[in-house]
Amino acid sequence: MLPDPQRFLAVAGRRIARAEGAAQAVHELYRVTVPDLADGMFVYLGDHPPDGSEPERLELDGVPAELGGAMGGSPPRSRPVAPDGALAALLRCGRARGRGPDDVDDALRELLGTATRLPQGNRVLLAPLRAPDAVVGVAVFLRRPDREDFVDDDIALADALAAQTALGVREGALAAAPPIAPKAPDEDRLRYVGAATRRIARGFDTDEIVLGLCRAAVPTYSDAALVYLRDPLPVGDERPNGPAVLRLRRTDRLKGPGAELVWPVETVDDEQDDLDASDWSEVVPGGALAEVLRGVRPVFADTRPTRDALGELVGADSALNDWAGSHAILAPLRGRRRVTGAVVFLRRPERPAFEPADLLVAAQLATHTALGVDKAVLYSREAFIADRLQRAMLPQTLPRPTGVRLASRYLPAAETARVGGDWYDAIPLPGSRVALVVGDVMGHSMTSAAVMGQLRTTALTLAGLDLPPSEVLHHLDEQAQRLGTDRMATCLYIVYDPVSHRITVANAGHPPPILLHPGGKAEVLTVPPGAPIGVGGIDFEAVELDAPTGATLLLYTDGLVESRLRDVWTGIEQLREKLAATAQLTGPDRPPPLEALCDEVLDMLGPGDRDDDIALLAARFDGIAPSDVAYWTLEPEVGAPGRARRLTRQALAGWGLEDLSDTAELLVSEIVTNAVRHASRPISLRLLRTDVLRCEVGDDVPQLPRLRQAKATDEHGRGLYLVHRLARRWGTTRLGTGKIVWFELGGS
Repeated sequence: MLPDPQRFLAVAGRRIARAEGAAQAVHELYRVTVPDLADGMFVYLGDHPPDGSEPERLELDGVPAELGGAMGGSPPRSRPVAPDGALAALLRCGRARGRGPDDVDDALRELLGTATRLPQGNRVLLAPLRAPDAVVGVAVFLRRPDREDFVDDDIALADALAAQTALGVREGALAAAPPIAPKAPDEDRLRYVGAATRRIARGFDTDEIVLGLCRAAVPTYSDAALVYLRDPLPVGDERPNGPAVLRLRRTDRLKGPGAELVWPVETVDDEQDDLDASDWSEVVPGGALAEVLRGVRPVFADTRPTRDALGELVGADSALNDWAGSHAILAPLRGRRRVTGAVVFLRRPERPAFEPADLLVAAQLATHTALGVDKAVLYSREAFIADRLQRAMLPQTLPRPTGVRLASRYLPAAETARVGGDWYDAIPLPGSRVALVVGDVMGHSMTSAAVMGQLRTTALTLAGLDLPPSEVLHHLDEQAQRLGTDRMATCLYIVYDPVSHRITVANAGHPPPILLHPGGKAEVLTVPPGAPIGVGGIDFEAVELDAPTGATLLLYTDGLVESRLRDVWTGIEQLREKLAATAQLTGPDRPPPLEALCDEVLDMLGPGDRDDDIALLAARFDGIAPSDVAYWTLEPEVGAPGRARRLTRQALAGWGLEDLSDTAELLVSEIVTNAVRHASRPISLRLLRTDVLRCEVGDDVPQLPRLRQAKATDEHGRGLYLVHRLARRWGTTRLGTGKIVWFELGGS
């Protein structure tokens, strides 16, 4: 059984629905079912009896060279269908059946004969391809003997996919029929409307819905169709502002040899579907078009007002105005609350004119299209809001911590709702360290995004407390359990220290990071796998690893390496090879640019690899050389500020930064003086030289100092004011045993 049948059916159904013609529909059916649902599959297509009964003969529609080892021998190329046989009975039933009952085995023998060897057990499915008005064939699904039997859910999936394919095959047959005598809907209008509205309803966005309307109408119902939609389309309860403007979204018509006999020469262009019609039309209040749209119901263009309405829509000079009367129908597209457009159906003079009953068909087509457009507009707006919401919960910009360069990417899923639960973060820590975080909340919904936002906020708070990575994951696990028992997530938390050139890694069920060494070697780091966040009662381990200068660490979510086409470890190995190959392009002495590296990584994604959203965080370790670090411990005594000034002056002189000496000495003295007044244990002073000069003073007092405006009579309170005025940047960080006050000087 597939892990997510509903999602599989939604994705597979859309792919089959987009197919054009019988051959492509069958090809898409094969692509979506093998190997996920079955190991082998082939299809027999039949003739199309006019009465809609089962076909009299079935022809094999091309067998894949590889049947997945699920069957011995090859199926026959052609088989008759005995009217009173088991195969005909199964086709009349119209439902997928698994092997086991005698009638199914009899139907298999009639279809495949006795020369083929089929797997034992319920590993063979027969699924009739039944369109609304006819049986067009049968599909055979096979599984290898070493795979489990088909279960009820698998049979239901095969049945749904077969029905979807049957619609594509039937529509392809109708489209391939001679245009001079297409099947008229008056033979069975109800059946036609059912098939047409199902095709319209398959549309996922506005363009697909409009395309579905045109393909359903031409040539079965009309010889041409023009669809106009309001621009911009109103959303929900929004009241449109300004004049109503209808813009032409799509046209469709009969094409091919002899088209000039059907339409005026001015309207014929076999390279495209465009007809001689205006691209837009303003609906004038009180005008003929406004009155037709207000009437809601489709009308013939056979009276002066309706002819004027058609002229206002397609343009007064359009040659299509000559094709009015009962050969033209103008149908308003009315959604749930208001008219959102109009559609024009046209028939050529050689074809029978529309009948009054055809107005009912037009009304059904227009209603389903308008409702579909409403749905698509609402979905697009909700997807846009969800996407903006999720991106708002992700970092808008990455920090620029000392000793490391960062780059990131985020891509929403292509085939699912755009909102998901992937996140990444880079959090500056005391001592010029930085925490690198990537996580993935299970599921795709607004709930997943909301849980992601809560977990990310919790991780930011925990990182601010400077807890060890394993402790951070432990508290995240507790928070996930408080949110609910089904709130599971994976997370990778890494702390990089540019002074020691080491990383500390803790993992909660997330794919391991990949380290690209300076020489071009790509290595999947061995880290404890851990259990996902939310399981509860699990101890998380942390490991320390080297982080060489010039190395690149890549953190990612499983959407980058896992899809329905490959498992996660295959994807990880492909990612490792991609990183190594990219590094070879720039040579062993020069690592690839970080932004370009992220783009190259995303280029490895294929058309079927966007089943999940993707978060990517890359870190280039520059580190801080020992010669650029000065560190001292000062006793909390009266002479500590003076000693701090002398040590700072000597260090800056050794670094050639005498121009910063006066300011640095003053600010260090002020901060150390504050520490001496309150600290009970030794005070730390550290200077770091990178592109800026960073000074850090640590003490054992947890209270963070606040910038305040000192009064003229105050003897204290001006130290932080001086820091604020003279430093390039400054800040405070609370530690588990105190705090650090830091500032930066120099730089551009």
